[in-house]
Amino acid sequence: MGFLRIRTTVDERPGRLASLAAALAAKGGNILGLSVQTDADGTVDEFVTDIPAGAEAVREALEAAGGRRVQVVTATAHELTDEPTRVLLLASRLRTSPWRLPELLAELLRADDARWVYGSEMSDLPDPTLLTVPVAPRRAIRVRRAELPFTLTEAARAASFVRLAQPPADQTGADRDLKLSDGAEVQIRPLTQLYREAVRDLHDRCSPEARRFRYFTSMPILPPKVFDRLCDRTRGHSVVAGHDGQVVALANLMFTPDPGIAEIAFLVEDRWQGRGLGTALARILVREARDLGFAEVRATLLSDNVRMRRLLVSLGATLNYTEDPGVVEARLAVGVMATASPS
Repeated sequence: MGFLRIRTTVDERPGRLASLAAALAAKGGNILGLSVQTDADGTVDEFVTDIPAGAEAVREALEAAGGRRVQVVTATAHELTDEPTRVLLLASRLRTSPWRLPELLAELLRADDARWVYGSEMSDLPDPTLLTVPVAPRRAIRVRRAELPFTLTEAARAASFVRLAQPPADQTGADRDLKLSDGAEVQIRPLTQLYREAVRDLHDRCSPEARRFRYFTSMPILPPKVFDRLCDRTRGHSVVAGHDGQVVALANLMFTPDPGIAEIAFLVEDRWQGRGLGTALARILVREARDLGFAEVRATLLSDNVRMRRLLVSLGATLNYTEDPGVVEARLAVGVMATASPS
């Protein structure tokens, strides 16, 4: 048969990828490329293979190994280029020729075509083979790929690629002044070692319940090793909110071993809760995750943390119960964050 690009959705279980690889090997397949992507209802594994078996035989083998919605399309030797190298070359071409953005975006996603859309044309269509990538408030690029639907990971990659062609903002999301709906002003800054004592004082002022909602235990003092880990930019991006010389909130975006997924968590001083600060911090972290190329953010919270559940749902997150009846997982695709005003 030759080169095939194979994509299948799988449940997030240990050993599932090995089962798929074994099924391909049983059909004489040689895996030449592999990517793992996040999508709305599971993980999408994509293989580029040199395999003698036909598309239908491959589909049946992967379905028997636990794959769902298996799609098989013809690939070419050109698609075997090193993926990071290919993306870096496209980024370099974009920086020198930003007016070629639609063409280069189509190359990035291996799409059939890409074109500008404006105004009312920008609304999302219920077609997974079409992806609308915003570029400006009333301008976007619509990408079409007939054979393979777009995943959340690809949507995040497209959004990050588009931002390479845009001028830098005057302020970054992690270094700004923020005015809340009640008129109070706070300063948002990246978490550094400079704030060690201020974060300790924040923990002292927070109620045991506020700390329990954040750490699942009434932790009066943040251990030094944990604080150092939150300051480590290779493990995540954290910010503090300051007012009148005090840190009044701590927000953490933490990287995970799962591709395309980051975790978020917050600690807001009791007297600052219910004033829109938590919502504003959540938006900052989700935008930061988007800029870093993540497709989804997740939060694990206690089921009785009603305020946080409402906050995340207001942003567009879905809630799922876990094996622990007292724990809920919230999942939010960074490309579809709700635009409602902070509450």
